[in-house]
Amino acid sequence: MVKKWKIPLVMIVAAALIAVPCGGVLAQEEPYEKDRDPGAMTVDLVFARPVGLAAMVVGTAVFVLSIPFSAMGGNTGQAWQKLVIDPTDYTFHRPLGEF
Repeated sequence: MVKKWKIPLVMIVAAALIAVPCGGVLAQEEPYEKDRDPGAMTVDLVFARPVGLAAMVVGTAVFVLSIPFSAMGGNTGQAWQKLVIDPTDYTFHRPLGEF
């Protein structure tokens, strides 16, 4: 019984030891723009982020109200993406000052 698992276990460990050092080869440096406009960053922080947060809250409420109709139309996933995920990405997942 032990011999039955020995060869697959050795193969898995060997594959893991080979694959781990290769992870750095596949990594890509994300471009970073160092010269952002301070005015754009201020407008983004003061106006755009609160508007994005409000859009996310309102979109979530509209999505909850539209679930029965979206389910009948078969586009619940698309409604979720447009009403909740897109405003969330706009508000929380983009660099400050990048519109």
